[in-house]
Amino acid sequence: MDKPVLVIMAAGMGSRYGGLKQLDPVDKDGHIIMDFSMYDARRAGFEKVIFIIKKEIEDDFKEAVGNRMAKYMEVEYAFQEVSAIPEGYTVPEGRTKPWGTAHAVLSCIDSINGPFAVINADDYYGAEAFQLIYDYLETHADDEKYRYTMVGYKLGNTVTDNGHVSRGICETNEAGELTGVQERTKIEKREGGIVYLDDDETTWVPVSSDVTVSMNMWGFTRSFLKEIKDGFPAFLDKGLKENPMKCEYFLPSVVSRLLEEGRASVAVLKSSDKWYGITYKEDKPVVVRAVQNMKDEGLYPEHLWEEE
Repeated sequence: MDKPVLVIMAAGMGSRYGGLKQLDPVDKDGHIIMDFSMYDARRAGFEKVIFIIKKEIEDDFKEAVGNRMAKYMEVEYAFQEVSAIPEGYTVPEGRTKPWGTAHAVLSCIDSINGPFAVINADDYYGAEAFQLIYDYLETHADDEKYRYTMVGYKLGNTVTDNGHVSRGICETNEAGELTGVQERTKIEKREGGIVYLDDDETTWVPVSSDVTVSMNMWGFTRSFLKEIKDGFPAFLDKGLKENPMKCEYFLPSVVSRLLEEGRASVAVLKSSDKWYGITYKEDKPVVVRAVQNMKDEGLYPEHLWEEE
């Protein structure tokens, strides 16, 4: 079996944050959140990383991240382009928004031959998560079902004080397997607790801080790429009719379809780590302090990669 590969979704331009938030340093040495993810991934066993980016940021990205990371891991690139849709479909005039996380991962279809993990570029996941997902991918293969996995976090560990976040709220069975995931694109921390905006976009619904959420840290076999590709036309048929400028093809929606059809199982691996991310400018000082604290506690060397 091929060794697990790490896929990092970095095609977002950080519209809420303003600029390429993926390239914003979080320590004195100029390291970014991705550095810590890749450092943890390499320690866990990953040897290859595929960066999903937009073609127009390729040079800047290689200079800031890729060329440096090539010293420690095998590096490859995939490009998420709005124009990359099936024959017979047309991109709506004026649409520049990418087609979502499932579409992003689909751009890697020619680069992946075995199991792979998927993460966001601008989220800190913690060392435990990478070890959990690598070990699972190394020891599980498809049988009568697709055997996928995800790392789940407590919602209370994944919210910001500075605005709303997008999370997949998970339901699990007694075996610790995912039975459903509902993508909530607006979750906020408030004085009375945590709330999310319901589907009607008018009602804020309270939700427990202990509920398990997806941070888009998934583990798949190669079969998942075919499922994304096969499901893309149906997504476009519906999305282009209902919301042509903003519809997005999310990873959890593909997973949910396979679960409903009884064709896949998804083991939920629970991490106790706290999430950190730069969704808004005000988040940056929080992340910088957290990174320094983790260095002070010995979780990371003061100068990342210094032992290499």
